[in-house]
Amino acid sequence: MTTDYSPRPFERDSDIRAIGDGLLARTLPREAWTHEAHLGACLWLLTERPDIDVDARIGNIIRRFNESVGGVNDDTQGYHDSITRAYVAGVRLFLADTAETGLAARVNALLRSPMGRRDWPLRFYSRDLLFSVPARRGFVPPDLAPLPAA
Repeated sequence: MTTDYSPRPFERDSDIRAIGDGLLARTLPREAWTHEAHLGACLWLLTERPDIDVDARIGNIIRRFNESVGGVNDDTQGYHDSITRAYVAGVRLFLADTAETGLAARVNALLRSPMGRRDWPLRFYSRDLLFSVPARRGFVPPDLAPLPAA
C-alpha cells in the first residue's frame, strides 16, 4: 500500500457517474479502476444509489467486476474485504462532515482528506493483519483502533 501519492481529481460529476455505472454494468475498462475510481464509486453508491445496500453488496459488485476484466479474486490479488470495509467507513465519515455538495467536488475533497489517502486503513490495522489472507477474504476487525462510525 503506497502512502505517498497525489490524487488525480475529477473534472465532472458525469465522470464519476460513468465509473459507477461502468462498475455496476462491468463495462469499465480495467485500467480505469484506480484508487480514485474506487473512492469515487463508493461515494457515488452511498449518495446516489440508495437502491443498493453497499454493506451487503459491495464485495460481490467488486468481485464480479474484477472477474469481468480478467482479474482473479484469490488469496493474493483482487477484492480485499477489510480494505474495502475500512474505506466504506471512511467515506461515510467524510460525508458526515463535508460541506461540499457537487459530486465531483465531494469526491475531490474526499481524495484530499485523510480518509482518501492510500494508507487510511493502516491507521486502524497493522500491516501484517491488513495484508493477511483472512483480512482479504473477509472482514477482520482492526487491531490498532476501531474503524470510525459516522
